Amino acid sequence: MRKLFIAGNWKMNLLRSSSQELLAKLKGSLAAIDQVDIAVCPPAVYLSDIAQVLAGSNIGLGAQNVYSQPEGAFTGEVSCAMLLDVGCRYVILGHSERRAIFGETDALVNEKLKAVLAAGLTPIVCVGETLQEREAARTLEVVGSQCRGSLAGLSLDHMEQTVLAYEPVWAIGTGKTATPAQAEEVHAEIRNLLATMFSPAVAQKVIIQYGGSVKPDGVADILSQPNIDGGLVGGASLKADQFISIIEQAAKIKK
Repeated sequence: MRKLFIAGNWKMNLLRSSSQELLAKLKGSLAAIDQVDIAVCPPAVYLSDIAQVLAGSNIGLGAQNVYSQPEGAFTGEVSCAMLLDVGCRYVILGHSERRAIFGETDALVNEKLKAVLAAGLTPIVCVGETLQEREAARTLEVVGSQCRGSLAGLSLDHMEQTVLAYEPVWAIGTGKTATPAQAEEVHAEIRNLLATMFSPAVAQKVIIQYGGSVKPDGVADILSQPNIDGGLVGGASLKADQFISIIEQAAKIKK
């Protein structure tokens, strides 16, 4: 049985003081929840500070990006070893903003993914289509291609350790959210693809989150779908009451 996993992607938001205020509220309200895995992914400059705040809590720490090489002349980049050194457990890879704004390809995501898995971190690999691609009825084609490229060459064991996040680009930061049926359709197709690429047994173990303007309203219907295993939450993860509500609703769902 797959355990629901809710992760907050803070993107380029909050400062040290506001981060700690948010975490104090989250720790106090979520301490008793063990039915759901929880993580926050703050900007890299605050990872060390936040690791100290989260020590001993049930909230894991994740980064928003990483570089594939272990060390060297890569100005501005951060390695897997550095993330481990400051207490990270998770790393987001291939977010649509990284793909669209910074030109990250499936091949680069795949390179980073292999480095992350080799280091013992848990990757959260993002896939998703644009509005134009959805309107052209290319959703499954695009998402399938991203999965095949990003996950190429993984062993069965490494695939089991990889979290996927389906994030329709047209729903990120727009206030639009895929209907439960729309989200479930893509999640089911991703799981079918994993069964073909790896094995049916592996496919059933992989956590596949939904992301895209995830809010407390309606989230229970999305998380109750058979192939949706949690959420990668953006803006709502910056607001304690909303993020807490999402996690509390997730904790009530029986799968």
